[in-house]
Amino acid sequence: MNTVTPILAVSDAATLGPIDWLAIACYFSILLVVAWWVVKHRKDTAADYFLAGRNLGWWIIGASIFASNIGSEHIVGLAGSGAKDGVAMAHYELHAWCLLVLAWVFVPFYARSLVFTMPEFLERRFSVSSRYVLSIVSLITFVVSKIAVGIFAGGVVFSTLLPEIHLNLGGVEINSFWIGSVAVILLTGLYTALGGMRAVAYNDAVQVVVLILGSATLTFYGLFKLGGWHELRVLCGSDMFNLWKPMTPPGVESTWAPVLERAADGHVVKQAWYFNTHYPWLGMLICAPVIGLWYWCTDQYIVQRALGAPNEQTARRGSIFASFLKLFPPYLFIIPGMICFALVKSGKVPDMAANFDAQNAFPLMVKYLLPPGLRGLVVAGLLSALMGSLAGVFNACSTLFTVDLYQKLRPDADQARIVRTGRTATTIMVLIALAWIPVVQGAHSLYDYLQSVQGYLAPPIFVVFFFGVFFHRLNAKGCLWAMVVGFVLGLFRMLVDTPVTMKLGGFAQGYEPGSFLWVINNINFQYFSILITIVSAVVMVAVSLATREPEYERIKSLTFGTATADDKAKTYASWDWHDIAASGLILVCILGAYLYFRG
Repeated sequence: MNTVTPILAVSDAATLGPIDWLAIACYFSILLVVAWWVVKHRKDTAADYFLAGRNLGWWIIGASIFASNIGSEHIVGLAGSGAKDGVAMAHYELHAWCLLVLAWVFVPFYARSLVFTMPEFLERRFSVSSRYVLSIVSLITFVVSKIAVGIFAGGVVFSTLLPEIHLNLGGVEINSFWIGSVAVILLTGLYTALGGMRAVAYNDAVQVVVLILGSATLTFYGLFKLGGWHELRVLCGSDMFNLWKPMTPPGVESTWAPVLERAADGHVVKQAWYFNTHYPWLGMLICAPVIGLWYWCTDQYIVQRALGAPNEQTARRGSIFASFLKLFPPYLFIIPGMICFALVKSGKVPDMAANFDAQNAFPLMVKYLLPPGLRGLVVAGLLSALMGSLAGVFNACSTLFTVDLYQKLRPDADQARIVRTGRTATTIMVLIALAWIPVVQGAHSLYDYLQSVQGYLAPPIFVVFFFGVFFHRLNAKGCLWAMVVGFVLGLFRMLVDTPVTMKLGGFAQGYEPGSFLWVINNINFQYFSILITIVSAVVMVAVSLATREPEYERIKSLTFGTATADDKAKTYASWDWHDIAASGLILVCILGAYLYFRG
């Protein structure tokens, strides 16, 4: 019988020194103390595990929303996007205004309904069928985007900062990428499963402080090494500082003509299409807000924090605070990626140039620019942010599966069984996400992959929530058909893209140029997302008008048209001039960024 002996090896030339490891140990010790305190004071009830007993303060809500959002896909993905495409992706980050829509438009409806999940709200507005469809699609979205991307980003950080670590398992060499991925999962899953929403929220509050200070310090060090902001603009060029990209690539005159590059033997080595331009201004103008409003106003992953507030005013203030924090990512993550690109171009950091990969821009900056100790603290903040993002989605997954599926099938289950089921659901989702990582690895970039998946699955959810709240005439049949048709279109595009992304079989170069599937695969994901949005909206309106009106008494207080005078009075009474002034200031800051980043 052969025995398998695992051997963990670390070379002498490790990236992190003793001081760095001490900083990391101190930081995670603080997180463990917070998690221990939460576990000690927890209650094994569904309300406490999934929504922290609906007793979160506004600053905890805001910090937790921000920390859950600013995780894997942002720190690693945004910096990589900055190194590749400049400030183009800042459009998504400047959607801080979407959180104001959550605060002022949706919070009143969510607060009145006292729901645990977004599918539960959809059931009250429309039907049980729509709840099931949204629950299943949301779980799929979490697995193939948020969880898989979070695990992948953790592996990227480890492979860049600790490439020396490897594991020999019975002759099978496991590199630092997979060691890091599994380590992030185990640590995150542990404190999420034990502490629930309260552990996630309070750890997020600690992580936000370290993340903002650490990233700001990295930006400062990078600009200092480069020679200042002016030098960054010169080396990157005006195009990288332009938020509004052209609809057609330079040199392409014919709208529908395919652009091919062939090798000497005639094989296609590169193919592009007019509609596959990265981040064209039309897509950013229409598609990006659709994804933003879906994400910030209707996604369980984000809204669950607001649901944990004791009242409407606290939920609103938490959302406004999160909107304020959301102004920072363009400067904390995209700009460092651009600085990394500029440093490589200038040759001022030779080691960075020798190891440059846009996807690794942020960890490369940490590795080559920061001094010992500070490097360790930023690495700790980086890893904890990755964990915070994953913790949020783990908790959202367990809530969706348990409340929307399991509890509907087993209505007699006691509170302890419900909580145990939530923990089991988290474990299963993680295993599925691990199997999906190769698809993420094959994508053009981490953030590209994330936004494209969301662009395919978000439109029908956006349509049914926004149309459902604003137009009380729309009914359950319209909602159901809009989601079914929209999701079929989105999944069809994902199925077309996946073989090319993974380079399966004969798909290394994609489909046959000019074929139907080739055209679908090469349409820019934002344009395809706009198509799904339009189709979903038309289906919802047409089917609703062709069928019976909804029972307005059943949907009382769930739409603007059916809100009672008492509902409106309570909402107006919760308004405060501080909240209005803060919201106005945030809008001014967003407008200023749009005016500055125009090339």
